[in-house]
Amino acid sequence: MQVLNNMVNPLNRRDLLRRSGCGFGLLGLAGVLQQDAAAVDSSANAMAPKQPHFPAKAQHIVHLFMNGGPSQVDTFDEKPALTKYHGQPLPASNLRTERLTGAAMKSPFAFRRYGQSGTSVSDLFAKTAQHIDDMCIIRSMVAEVPNHEPSLMLMNCGDGRLPRPSFGSWVTYGLGSENQNLPGFIAMCPGGYPIVSTRNWQSAFLPGAYQGTYLDTQHTEASKLIENIRNASLPLDEQRRQLDLVRAFNDQHKQQRSGDARLEARIQSFELAYRMQSEATDAFDITKEPQHIQEMYGSGTHGRQLLMTRRLIERGVRFIQVWSGGGQPWDNHDSLEANHKKLAADWDQPIAAFLKDLKQRGLFDSTLVLWGGEFGRTPAAELPALNGRDHNHYGFTCWLAGGGVRGGHVHGATDDFGYRAVEKPVPVHDLHATMLHLLGFDHERLTYRVAGRDFRLTDVHGHVLHELLS
Repeated sequence: MQVLNNMVNPLNRRDLLRRSGCGFGLLGLAGVLQQDAAAVDSSANAMAPKQPHFPAKAQHIVHLFMNGGPSQVDTFDEKPALTKYHGQPLPASNLRTERLTGAAMKSPFAFRRYGQSGTSVSDLFAKTAQHIDDMCIIRSMVAEVPNHEPSLMLMNCGDGRLPRPSFGSWVTYGLGSENQNLPGFIAMCPGGYPIVSTRNWQSAFLPGAYQGTYLDTQHTEASKLIENIRNASLPLDEQRRQLDLVRAFNDQHKQQRSGDARLEARIQSFELAYRMQSEATDAFDITKEPQHIQEMYGSGTHGRQLLMTRRLIERGVRFIQVWSGGGQPWDNHDSLEANHKKLAADWDQPIAAFLKDLKQRGLFDSTLVLWGGEFGRTPAAELPALNGRDHNHYGFTCWLAGGGVRGGHVHGATDDFGYRAVEKPVPVHDLHATMLHLLGFDHERLTYRVAGRDFRLTDVHGHVLHELLS
């Protein structure tokens, strides 16, 4: 009290706030500097192996992306009621679609029951169905809108509107890579980019080292699969000298501009490109596989993609996304019977071979496989003819296999016509949370701080679906 009484000009509350207010900004600045420093530190050794939050069942993820939206009622979700109402208006009064649709359209494909679980699968995927007792079929997936672009972003990045890091970027950010000579995240798509192109495997605000590396798998030679994989002018020792000089300049530049995560990412990309010249050529050379293995996968593009995928898993790549092709090939608003039949024929044998190969090499239990598109298709036909289906985000199918998944299990259900998820709906965020859990992560704790907020793949959503776990 004596001290207070001796103060000549004590400050009232308003004066205190006015005089100290200019210092509040420094609090935010400290957080930004700390954030940038953390980004640089993580980029400096971005792909070093890291430990998850708890023991993981899966070490790798393979995402088989059927872009365009395969029809659930023609693949993994049998609906006999469509046969009964074929050519007639559906009785569902709440049937709303992106475009005007017509009468009910029965599936042109037969369904059969497979395995001890007796799960019904279309003849389109008869070979894949031989593994049905090791697969978990989710028949109650739901997305947010019936449009390709936002639904692709939601499935790949957890947000349909804003630029967010992709699933593969989050995985490599959290786990790093087991092989420092190959990218931790690879996206294979034959014939060019899918719709919304590189945003499907972007790293967004995560350091650039975590973005996906694109391969155009219509090519078979490593020099065409990855652009500039080899230097035609300089041998490796000369490249090393050149790279060391560039690295010295970059390091000098970095010392004057501390906290530049983009510069660190560029340095790391140069180093990775140099190391990949020998490792990548070997990984993508499927001619080194025995003849019977090549024949098991088949000679098509998707067989080649999945055989390369298995070779990449063996070499420690964390996340591999395998696309149906550029554009949206499964988007069959008309000629669905012919198009779905051809697309499925291109995939069925390679998928069955891939699952079999993982099992016989002891990789199945540590590899989590996801199959599906960005949404499904309507049970009603696209006008004017009964030969195609519209987009449907209210209820569709995907499946998981390996990596700690409960095999022979069917989760959720759509209504009698396959239009809307009515039993145990699964939002995309729940799927992501469950997959991260299998990788050993608490999805609420796998975060990255940017713009004063902790971001995560599942944003403020997501629940782990324990029923899907073995």
